[in-house]
Amino acid sequence: MSIESLITQYGLAAIFLGAGFEGETSVVTGGLLAHQQLVTLVGAGIAAATGSFAADQLFFFIGRRYRDTARIRRMTAKPAFAKALQTLDRHPTAFILGFRFLYGLRTISPIAIGTSHVPSRTFVVLNAISATVWAALFTGIGYVFGDRVLALLGGHHSKLVGIAILVGAVGALFLALRIWHRRRARR
Repeated sequence: MSIESLITQYGLAAIFLGAGFEGETSVVTGGLLAHQQLVTLVGAGIAAATGSFAADQLFFFIGRRYRDTARIRRMTAKPAFAKALQTLDRHPTAFILGFRFLYGLRTISPIAIGTSHVPSRTFVVLNAISATVWAALFTGIGYVFGDRVLALLGGHHSKLVGIAILVGAVGALFLALRIWHRRRARR
């Protein structure tokens, strides 16, 4: 079985899992895979949206179910959690629609929302809308700019080398941003 057939067979599952637990890098890569016709564009978008939606629902329900446990109370003492709750209190709809676009708040926010008094139905609807927009945006970025990325790598490189380099570059960028954000938060 070739690598391309493995990607074709399991690529959507990888995008689903990556969108839920890693984020933008996986979704942009999904768009690049669609650009390379290893998966369908619609399939990559749906996998990204449902993966992100499912993970955020899971985190929301963890926050809702375990909000009175010691572990969640320790989390609420952290500055990022407090900032998420403050923003949620001031602008609940905008915060729920936008938290996945705010770097550094993507994982903690659904847990924070779960500890709040936001109704579950409200979160489900707004989370679905936000996940769909987010997935379309980042899948589209990978799809639209796929030619440019591969052209930068040179035409003689295989599809998989280009994808691997893109994943590595985007992953390194997000890692650098995460480190910078943590250092900035400590100051």
